[in-house]
Amino acid sequence: MENNPVGWFEIPVTDMDRAKKFYEQILGVEISVHDMHELKMGWFPMDPGKPGASGSLVYHKEFYEPSDSKGVLIYLNCGDVEPTLELVEKAGGKVLQPKKQISPEHGYMGLFIDSEGNRMALHSRR
Repeated sequence: MENNPVGWFEIPVTDMDRAKKFYEQILGVEISVHDMHELKMGWFPMDPGKPGASGSLVYHKEFYEPSDSKGVLIYLNCGDVEPTLELVEKAGGKVLQPKKQISPEHGYMGLFIDSEGNRMALHSRR
């Protein structure tokens, strides 16, 4: 394989403004919202010179539905899982799994429910 397997991700939302505020607050990024008629997308920032994939918050009445137990689990990178999980609760989400070590070589993870009801994960090396 020439690249890492993930090229893009999409997180279903029911309220774009609420989801945008939630992710900007916990990750400290700016999300740009683009209205494409029936589809609304909130693009996470992307730097093509850095490793990893970017993605989008996505709203569509028929094709996207948040889930707290089904579907793909996306791991978002952060500097340290523990303080980021603290921001999740302050931003209106719910922590499901506090910071725990995956292994010494793979770092740490934590699980949460976002403002839209999606089950998501965080990953950090420390």
